[in-house]
Amino acid sequence: MAALVVSISGIRGIVGDGFDPEVLVRFVAAYAAWCKDKAGAPRPVVVVGRDARVSGPVYAEITMSTLQAAGLDVVDAGLASTPTVEMAVIREQAAGGIILSASHNPAEWNALKLLGPTGEFLTPAEAEDVIGRAGDIRAGDARGGAGAARGAAWAHWDGLGARTEEDYLDMHISAVAALPEINPAAIRARNFRVVVDGVNSVGGVAIPALLGRLGVTPENIIEVNCEPTGVFAHPAEPLPENLVETCAVVTRENADLGFVVDPDADRLALIEDGGRYMSEELTQVLAADFWWRHHTGPFVTNLSSSRAIDDVAARHGQEVFRSAVGEINVVEEMKRRGAVLGGEGNGGVILPALHYGRDALVGVAFTLQHLATEGVSLSELRSRMPAYHIVKMKTGIGENDPDALLGQMARRYSGARVSTVDGVKVDLDEGWVHMRKSNTEPIIRVYAEAVSKDIATGLGERFMAELLEA
Repeated sequence: MAALVVSISGIRGIVGDGFDPEVLVRFVAAYAAWCKDKAGAPRPVVVVGRDARVSGPVYAEITMSTLQAAGLDVVDAGLASTPTVEMAVIREQAAGGIILSASHNPAEWNALKLLGPTGEFLTPAEAEDVIGRAGDIRAGDARGGAGAARGAAWAHWDGLGARTEEDYLDMHISAVAALPEINPAAIRARNFRVVVDGVNSVGGVAIPALLGRLGVTPENIIEVNCEPTGVFAHPAEPLPENLVETCAVVTRENADLGFVVDPDADRLALIEDGGRYMSEELTQVLAADFWWRHHTGPFVTNLSSSRAIDDVAARHGQEVFRSAVGEINVVEEMKRRGAVLGGEGNGGVILPALHYGRDALVGVAFTLQHLATEGVSLSELRSRMPAYHIVKMKTGIGENDPDALLGQMARRYSGARVSTVDGVKVDLDEGWVHMRKSNTEPIIRVYAEAVSKDIATGLGERFMAELLEA
């Protein structure tokens, strides 16, 4: 069965089985029309980058040619991380950007991630506009049918877009290394020994290069799965069950720590000295603990992220605000709150001083500088952090209306601290439970956190049972 997922987060699917050239042309043409309307210029510029998936070069070529055929100029960023492309859009003052990456999905998947002129993901309203335009193209003829006005308008022979090539990795690394809070000399003095798992994609190029700029010597950078072949040596999501071998390398090499990224390098997981995997939830917590030693101001994360960030904020006398799940929602809330830092519990760190997007390179620099400044090991630093356990479950709901079920749960717990910003989240003394409907299947996802796995599991199971009773 063909798999194509169209949502405000992007367009993704299995290459050749739902996500094919026809789909690519249709959505890229719709995005091109959106860029033209948004920019108000005859020849907007769009930056295009990709991760190392095998389908990347071919699908990037189709993407860029479609943009040029629609009369847009293209900057080909080649193999580039998602945060690198985001920064490139800002640097080029472009109308937008396209990243070809299906993030942590398997190698047979690919996706279009669409950026606006600020280098940020499209807002829900903007994404719906592009999706609607793609529907117009499908319904009408691109040159003169019903979809022509909002959908696509192909350029004449003398109006085709131009293409240039640019490598933005050095720009990105230089910006991170030049942050005034980062001191490469102090990092160099610690003589860190570091393992890097790039999951055979762009992070395998970017992270070792950044480490070198930060003062880690070449002989102390142990590369694992860093050749960008696009054939992932293990499942691409940086979860503990996927990183058993990488953790073993950290132990065997007597490394101080390990860095693991996803294929487009916007998520960062850490491995402690001794080879213990550190929860991705703590990536943003450690980053905030570091940043609040230099700056004061709010932090924004999503509703499904660990309570640990609130505990660390309390130590520093700072505030935490929460948004709906999804990077663009976190970013919008950061702007509303004037946040100095943000993130998500999946290993994402967002530094607005650099750009509004999750950035594994920022997380790497913050971690090394934090260790260098404190003069401790990663395991010791982790021991200072609050310890919680999150469990993730889901329950089928059959023909039931998910919104009705969630509404009944909100009323049931109206005496507790309840948020309905994104599904229903209930904060209790013993932990919290967050329930969200799926947009693609008849299920409700249930996330629960507590001080122990048993308590969290009990909370999750209790709420799943109550959902079905509702």
